[in-house]
Amino acid sequence: PPRTPPARNVVDFATARRVLDARGPGRMVPDLSRITALMDLLGNPQQDLPTIHVTGTNGKTTTTRMIAALLSELGLTTGTFTSPHLQTVRERIQVGLQPIAEEDFARTVESVQHVAELVDATGEDVTFFELLVAMALWTFTDLPVDVAVVEVGMGGRWDATNVVRGDVAVITPVDVDHRELGDRRATAGEKSGIIKAGGRVVVGEQDDEVLAIVTAAAGEVDAPVRVFDEDFGIEDRAIAMGGQQVDLRIGERVVADVFLPLHGPHQAENAAIALAAVATFLGPSFDEVDDDVVRAGFARVDSPGRMEVVARHPTVVLDGAHNPHGARATALALDEAFTFRNVVLVIGCMADKDLPGIVGAFRDVVDHVVVTAPDSPRAATVAQMAAVAREVFAGTGIAVEEAADVAEALELATGVAGEGDGVVVTGSLMTVGAARDVHLPA
Repeated sequence: PPRTPPARNVVDFATARRVLDARGPGRMVPDLSRITALMDLLGNPQQDLPTIHVTGTNGKTTTTRMIAALLSELGLTTGTFTSPHLQTVRERIQVGLQPIAEEDFARTVESVQHVAELVDATGEDVTFFELLVAMALWTFTDLPVDVAVVEVGMGGRWDATNVVRGDVAVITPVDVDHRELGDRRATAGEKSGIIKAGGRVVVGEQDDEVLAIVTAAAGEVDAPVRVFDEDFGIEDRAIAMGGQQVDLRIGERVVADVFLPLHGPHQAENAAIALAAVATFLGPSFDEVDDDVVRAGFARVDSPGRMEVVARHPTVVLDGAHNPHGARATALALDEAFTFRNVVLVIGCMADKDLPGIVGAFRDVVDHVVVTAPDSPRAATVAQMAAVAREVFAGTGIAVEEAADVAEALELATGVAGEGDGVVVTGSLMTVGAARDVHLPA
């Protein structure tokens, strides 16, 4: 059974946040030694926790939230771990689809931090992300929840979340994103590292090379694989008010007329993956799940910062696309789901991303550009963003403006937008989070 961490004086949320931030949110160390030692000291509670583990390049968070919503509709208590957060770190740890309360978060930081200090004393300090993972897994087993749905932070093989059981490994579409993971082939290998013996695998749409790597990794541990378009998929899809209507197939079964309150074909694929993950987790008992339960589960899905409308007059849409693959999906969804007269793009990215690839994805769908920078040492500067944008939009007649921060960029963009126009904020989840702070303060 989990070992109760030593009692400490309960601190408030602000203090707990400072304790967590002191570990450096951007610091990464690619091995499992510290998280393994930390979970050992906590009694390895995650070993008794049924888990669906989600990785991929794009769609991880939304797919994780969809899976949790479906399982909750079945009456199961879910624990959900996602990253990064948009506005408050509490978003990362959710129980029953709700972020952990401030007092519970503070109490868990205090307890797990005390154990982490024992690991710190033996070598390199536990990282910010590792402490959060331990906090989530401790919370989920302490309550307890019936099932955890856990999103990988980066990669998979060396990600701190890879201490989970991984009853089902989910791999959403894989593309190049983080330089640390290498090219597409290397990235696929890292993400396949979450597949475990005794587990089962659900794979989203992939190119042939990636699919071969994933299926080979599954074969090495005799893990059965369900593949998009072969074992599950989308039978039909139509645009609907506030989202889309989809018919989803799992095996020979089709769940028709599912309303999905999210925009874009990529979200329909995420829904198919989520349904396959739940069906794989439940096994034969999924046959007893009524179609209406599935419909109700998807109808309650939300995914903040993913094609999210946060204002009207003008309409402001937030989408956290942070790589070319995601940006292309955003551009397609904008063109498909909205009938804007003109689109004003507000964009700010991290410096280590493919800036021309991200900005270039919007070349044919926007009419005015405002570049900015979120408040992060990793962000590309406004000057860097402006240089890239002016090169991408050269010869189009599209103006590129500069704003010192996201709030100023929104003010410029909404000032330019007229009746029937839309503003889309994208390029990074940090940019989207800052825009959400303006329109929907936490």
